[in-house]
Order: sequence, then C-alpha cells, then structure tokens
Amino acid sequence: MTGSALLIRNRSCPGWMGGLVAGITGYSERSGKASVQSEPASLVVPLIISFRSGFTISLSTGPDGGEECTDFVAGLTSGPVWIGSTGDSECIQIDFTPLGARAFLGLPLSEIVTRLVPADALLGPQVRQLRDDLCATDNWQVRFALVERYLHGRFTHAPSPLVAAAWRCMVRAGPCLRIERLAAELDVSRKHLSRQFRHEIGLRPKTVSRILRFQRSLRMAHLAGKRADLADIAAASGYADQAHMTREFQSLGGMSPRALICQ
Repeated sequence: MTGSALLIRNRSCPGWMGGLVAGITGYSERSGKASVQSEPASLVVPLIISFRSGFTISLSTGPDGGEECTDFVAGLTSGPVWIGSTGDSECIQIDFTPLGARAFLGLPLSEIVTRLVPADALLGPQVRQLRDDLCATDNWQVRFALVERYLHGRFTHAPSPLVAAAWRCMVRAGPCLRIERLAAELDVSRKHLSRQFRHEIGLRPKTVSRILRFQRSLRMAHLAGKRADLADIAAASGYADQAHMTREFQSLGGMSPRALICQ
C-alpha cells in the first residue's frame, strides 16, 4: 500500500522465507486527511493487520466503491486495486508469493481470487492473538519479530509439483515465455496446465504472464523516470507497439504509463 504522509518500515525477510514471502512492511499514517490511492496489478497475496482505523478496498469497482476492511487477505486480481484511507491508519502487511500463500493458507487461491476475506475466517483465532500482541507494543522491531514467529512453521500445504514448476519457470524465464512452450517443457497439455494452474494460483498462466510483463515494463519506466522512452520500453518488453503497452497499463494499472511513472 502507498499513500501520502506515510511512514514506511520494511523488514528484510529471513532466508527461510525465500520464495514464500515477498516482503513484510509496516505503515503509519497520521495525516488526518482522507485519501484514495491505487495500486497496479501485482503477483502478491497480502495479509493486512490494522492497529487503528481500517481501509476501504476495491478490487474491481473503481475508486468510488469498495469494502471496509481491518484485518484481511486480498486475493490476486488482474486489475488495479483502489485503497481508501481515513488518514489515521497503522498496519502491518505481509506479502506472500502465490506459492507461499498456497502453502500458508492451505487452500487453492481460486477460492479467494478477486476477493477480500477477513483474516480470522481463513486463519482462525491465532491471527486474532497475533493482532492483540501487535497492538500491545509500538516497537516495530518487536512487531516484526512477532510476525516472523507467527509465520514460522506454518507453510505446510505444498502446491502441486506441476504448478510449482510452472510458476518458477515463468518467473525465471520472464514474460516472453510462451504458455505452449511451458506446457511442452512440463510434458502436459496447455489445457491441463491452465486448468490446474488457475485452480491453485487463482489466475491463468496467460494472465500471470501479462502481469509479469507489465510489472517489468513499469520497473523500467520508473528507472527511466520522466525521460522514459515508452516506445523503447514497449519494444524491450515484448509488446507489439507502444499503443499495445498503453492498453495493458490501463487494464492492469488503471492509468497511462506516464501517469503511473509520476504516481
């Protein structure tokens, strides 16, 4: 999550979280001003635990809709996420990789795709105890240690070998890997791979490939800044042309490339 007047603390994940947790971040906001921010489509499944006021989150209805949430898990989505804040918020966010979320939550991610689910509905009373422990201190190092202790030993539901292999191949090879080739390398039909992948990860391989390419392009654009040559970035990212990239940015990020660069 991002927003104005935020104090952000990032925690380096220990080695045993490799491939399971993409990041752990603490947020504090005391601006007192309500705001709405957007985040582009990504490939993390966040668990949010709030200590003050919650948020209004919209996974599909745009900035004017959404659900009021305090402690929740957000499933993957193939579009931007809109986040409303009261300006008086404090929370910790655990970003699981899809494989990590599958292993931690113990259910196929298709069950929560494009959904906001209360944390205790998925994780039971232990997550309520974690929230109480986090609220009992304002020391962020202690909070991060509590989260690590809570997570340790809970990644017990391994994804299928097929889906795990497909995911790792896609991340390693990047967005230019064709799904037909991936299926051939894994010695399965494209239809079988797509069906199994969508069931466990929540999105089709083709959609994941689109998000990988979009995120890569967005990183390149951010590095180049306002002087970014969008035509060059589109070509380097494998888009047909700049117009194609712009359409994907609108679809997955909710804004034009220039607008996302300046956000």
